[in-house]
Amino acid sequence: MNRKTAGSGKVESEMTKEILDKQQPHWEKVYSNTGSKFGDEPSYPARKAAAIFEKEGKRKILELGAGQGRDTFYFASKGFSVRSLDYTESGPERIKEKAEGMDLSASITALRHDVRDPRPFEDESFDACYSHMFYCMALTTGELESLCSEIKRVLRPGGITIYTAKHTRDAHYRTGIHRGEDMYEIAGGFIVHFFSREKVGRLAKGCESFEIEEFKEELPRKLYMVTMSK
Repeated sequence: MNRKTAGSGKVESEMTKEILDKQQPHWEKVYSNTGSKFGDEPSYPARKAAAIFEKEGKRKILELGAGQGRDTFYFASKGFSVRSLDYTESGPERIKEKAEGMDLSASITALRHDVRDPRPFEDESFDACYSHMFYCMALTTGELESLCSEIKRVLRPGGITIYTAKHTRDAHYRTGIHRGEDMYEIAGGFIVHFFSREKVGRLAKGCESFEIEEFKEELPRKLYMVTMSK
């Protein structure tokens, strides 16, 4: 009986992984068919993060889940050097094309990369790490913990991480199809990982300090903006 239970758990885990992995082609299709899914204006978190980075003298930024680059271009326009990662092909390609048209190619490097793999950067390569609604993608808590560890590795001493994620008081929490942990597949086939304050604290383990701000975006979405220092 124990062997059967263990086997069932393994099968369920493999099925969950297969479902989560299918988000990549889903986002590929969205970015390929959409001129600018989230608009061209920078997000509120990007504007606030830029002010923090400027105040703290952080110039070299690693951006995760850059999508089509609306925040990437904002950072570059403010004089920051940005290395942006996204696991789609169309996202980085669009960023490169637009960066050339805006004469920002010298400030932006866009790469395709799956963050579940080790970051292709040396230790202490960046001053700061930024991501908007990337942590609440189809990533398990274990994968998020590995991600946080990797970010600490590539940040210089005193480096700052700023990320946003939908939290468990958002209207979509516990709606749609449950995909394990606090992940739910909502309208449009998007899987969202909803964050509790406890999860934020768990991911901030080992950081010098962290702060949480609650804010809302269109629809409306209810999110945390988390600022952590190495």
